[in-house]
Amino acid sequence: MGDRAAQDDALMRALYAEHAGPLYAFVLRLVAGDRHRAEDVVQETLLRAWRNAEQLGRATGSVRPWLVTVARRIVIDGHRSREARPKEVDPGRLESVPAVDEIDRALREMLLSEALGDLTRAHREALVETYFKGRTVNEAAEVLRVPPGTVRSRVFYALRSLRLALEERGVTP
Repeated sequence: MGDRAAQDDALMRALYAEHAGPLYAFVLRLVAGDRHRAEDVVQETLLRAWRNAEQLGRATGSVRPWLVTVARRIVIDGHRSREARPKEVDPGRLESVPAVDEIDRALREMLLSEALGDLTRAHREALVETYFKGRTVNEAAEVLRVPPGTVRSRVFYALRSLRLALEERGVTP
């Protein structure tokens, strides 16, 4: 196997290992649980990633937002092409495709979850207690068993780190 072929093979294996599972779960929701369609979309998405390997190699941060966007476009294009020709199957399944708002929300949640994973445990815990569980600084301090000033400091630095992690993933304020 040539040097280029070996690199291509390694890239595809790495993309598949890191992104195929989460991408499949995301696409499965878009195609209303049609496992075969979801597998096809994931395969086509990873094939397009391989075709654009040079572009992706220059990208900073995670390639998952790019993969999710491509997968979403494949699903939409497939839906449009099926709508352009006579119906072959019961349209009932298409009615259960999530609305665009749900898709965007799921994508935002996935990006936020990934970005939270980049934070230190202490910073993540401070954000979870204050922002996600709605606790006051004093309540969070009791739960985390640290002084309130420490909670405020951790939240400040956690938000700054979270903003940077989201920017690396292409999310801008």
